[in-house]
Amino acid sequence: MPSPPGGFEVPLWRALTVFRLASLAYVGVLAVRDVDRYAHPIVVGALVLVMVIWTGVTAVAYARPAWRRWPLLLADLGVVIAIVLSSPWAVGRQALGHGVPTLGVAWMAGPVLAWAVSGGRRRGTVAALLVAGADLATRERIGQSSFTGVILLLLAGVVVGHVARLAATAEERLQHAVEMEAATRERERLARDIHDSVLQVLALVQRRGAHLPGEAGELARLAGEQEAALRALIVGTTPVAVTGADAVDLRDLLGRYASTAVSLSAPATPVTLPRQVAGELAAATGAALDNVGRHAGGRAWVLIEDEGETVTVSIRDEGPGIEEGRLAEAAAQGRLGVAQSIRGRVADLGGTVRIMSSPDAGTEIELTVPRARP
Repeated sequence: MPSPPGGFEVPLWRALTVFRLASLAYVGVLAVRDVDRYAHPIVVGALVLVMVIWTGVTAVAYARPAWRRWPLLLADLGVVIAIVLSSPWAVGRQALGHGVPTLGVAWMAGPVLAWAVSGGRRRGTVAALLVAGADLATRERIGQSSFTGVILLLLAGVVVGHVARLAATAEERLQHAVEMEAATRERERLARDIHDSVLQVLALVQRRGAHLPGEAGELARLAGEQEAALRALIVGTTPVAVTGADAVDLRDLLGRYASTAVSLSAPATPVTLPRQVAGELAAATGAALDNVGRHAGGRAWVLIEDEGETVTVSIRDEGPGIEEGRLAEAAAQGRLGVAQSIRGRVADLGGTVRIMSSPDAGTEIELTVPRARP
């Protein structure tokens, strides 16, 4: 995948352009030095001109991320291999036998490096083998020196490809760190706003109503609990859990919701879950019952089913049902009771939420979670 503008791979593409220019200059020096030894000097000059033009084309093309794709990569490889294969005829077998280098020399490593930067070690190795194979095909005798160029091409493809992948990985991690920093700053901003408004109101309700009798005192107590939970949330910590066993009985947690309006049906044996899983599932059930109280008259039936690997809690009411699109509309308006308090909690546990509703037939919500939190 091409790197974005300003990415860590950009210096590698620029270094590739510099290498191709430098290797082209080396080819030019050799061509001038050995011009009188070539079998077809005019053809050699034409091929060197092609190499100059193609070096300019690749310098411009590889500078554009959108062009660093297979058409350009294959064309680059094809042009270089064609020039390498033309060396025996242009330079001459006799000249090659007397030590005159082929036209490719260092310049033929250009597509190997391009493939390595664009696709890593494997792609660089493939390009190196193809170019090295073409170079070996031009030689009448293959000796130890012939394999030196092959090894150098393979090393270039592997090393540069590895460096390119390291650069891409570093860029991804840097992007993730930037996103995390932005999220942290946004969280701090929200924390300041919440502290200046919601937390102060909750604290005021708790202080003013702590000594009042009846429902007013209960409301003050709940306000104090919510203030502590919200304060822990915005500072990135979790409230201290009640000490005890690691597993709790879900029936005990959901039993507090049972009343004359809420019927609870549960297995006769304990439904044990990890404390955090049970707490989140109970909180999601409480959020569902709050919606029943606000929108469906408060009458509800809660069923706990222990299915071995999973536990399902069903909440059913006989209210007017949920109109199609109402949940999406509520989420868009910032009312995230179902989206966050229910679906979000269960999703964090690795579970699923099913909502079945029809007009004038009530609503049933099934919360299914795995017994062990993933």
